[in-house]
Amino acid sequence: MKRFAVIGGAVAAAVLGTAATPASAQFYFKPKVLPTGRITGEEPGMLGAPLPGATREELDAAMVWNMRAALNVAALQCQFEPTLLTLRNYNAMLKDHEGELAASFATLGKYFRRINKTPKEGQTAFDQYGTKVYSGYSTVSAQRIFCQTAGNIGEDVVHTPRGKLADLAAERIREMRGALMSWGEQQFAYGGYSYTLSNFQPRLPDFANAQCWRKDEWQVKKCGMPAEGLVRTAARPDPMASAQN
Repeated sequence: MKRFAVIGGAVAAAVLGTAATPASAQFYFKPKVLPTGRITGEEPGMLGAPLPGATREELDAAMVWNMRAALNVAALQCQFEPTLLTLRNYNAMLKDHEGELAASFATLGKYFRRINKTPKEGQTAFDQYGTKVYSGYSTVSAQRIFCQTAGNIGEDVVHTPRGKLADLAAERIREMRGALMSWGEQQFAYGGYSYTLSNFQPRLPDFANAQCWRKDEWQVKKCGMPAEGLVRTAARPDPMASAQN
C-alpha cells in the first residue's frame, strides 16, 4: 500500500459518514406517507390565509392559485434534481391551463375588492394574500420531500384535462401541505447504518516508524490498518425523527 494511497484512504474513511451523495428523484428507501383527502378550501391552513365569506367559485379559484404557487416555488427550488421535471411541468401548466389560471386570478381579485371598502384596499389585500401563499410553500428543511411531492403532483397536472385544475387542486393540496414538514427516511430509524469515529479521529499512518514501511508500502500485518479508528455500528434512532414519525 503506497503512502499517498494510505493517506487518501484514511481521509476518505474519516468523512465517509458525512459525505454528500448525489441527489436522485427517489430520495428515500421508504418516504413518509403524507396525508391525503379532498379539501373544500374552508379547512384551516390549506389556502395560506382565511377567506371569510368566499363563495364556492372563489374558494376553487384560491385552490387553483395555491397549486400554481406550490409548483412555481418547486420550479425554482427543485432544479438541483432535474429528473423531477418541476420546471418543465410548471411551464406546461402555464400553457395548458392558461384559461383556468387567468380566470382564477380574476375571481380572486374580485373577491378582495368585494370584501374591502375601496378598490385600492382590495388590491393591497390581494397582493398581501399572494405573498402569504407563495411564502407558505417555501421550505428548506423539507426540501427533498417537498420537491419529490411537487414532481409527482406536477406530472398529474400535466395530464389533467383543461378546466379540471380546481378538482386536482382540491385532491392534492393537503398532500402538498404535508410535504412542507421534514419527515426523513421511514424505512430505517436513522439511516440504516451509522459510521462513528471511536476516538473522534481516524488512525493516521505512523510515518516515523520505519518498521511499518517497506519500499514506501505500509505493512498492514505489522502495524494494522491506518483507519482502525472508524467503526461501523448499527444505527440508533434519531430522537427528533422518532418524535416526528
